Amino acid sequence: MPVEPAARAGGDGRRLLLVRHAKAVPKGQTEDFDRALSDRGRRNAPGAGRWLAESGYTADLALCSPSRRTRQTWELMLPALASPPPTVYDDRLYNATPSTLVEVLAARGGNLGGVLLVGHNSGIHELATALCGSGPAELLERLREGFPTSGVVVVDLPDRWDGLAPGHGSLVTIWSPPH
Repeated sequence: MPVEPAARAGGDGRRLLLVRHAKAVPKGQTEDFDRALSDRGRRNAPGAGRWLAESGYTADLALCSPSRRTRQTWELMLPALASPPPTVYDDRLYNATPSTLVEVLAARGGNLGGVLLVGHNSGIHELATALCGSGPAELLERLREGFPTSGVVVVDLPDRWDGLAPGHGSLVTIWSPPH
């Protein structure tokens, strides 16, 4: 379902595109930071990029955890994007808590209208559920149930990045790859 990319929450509103990294190889085969995407992850990650492009969602900046699996996810999404945003790999995003994610968004978001963040569970799921105080009931329930690998959650925010607060966001939509 195409959307108007400029349709944001209010005049000073922001749009946050949260992306959970694609499925990675099981834990224990290598150091966690260096875990690569699994075959399924390499198949699913490009779909997130295609969905963003087809839906018209854009960002002015991409923030990405520097882990191998998040980098690979973002790199596989990029070919589908007509105008990929500049990317910042921020060490603080690796397995970050929701409060750390908010700190990074506040520090890096500035006056930007849209930010895409590629991160890890559980922090990215906890951030999404904490921010989303409104939105379609069925989507809010779906979000509470989980944030699948390669999934995308779109949140409109009424405030500047340095004013993020629990419950102030509106859940716009959720995408996840087919099973």
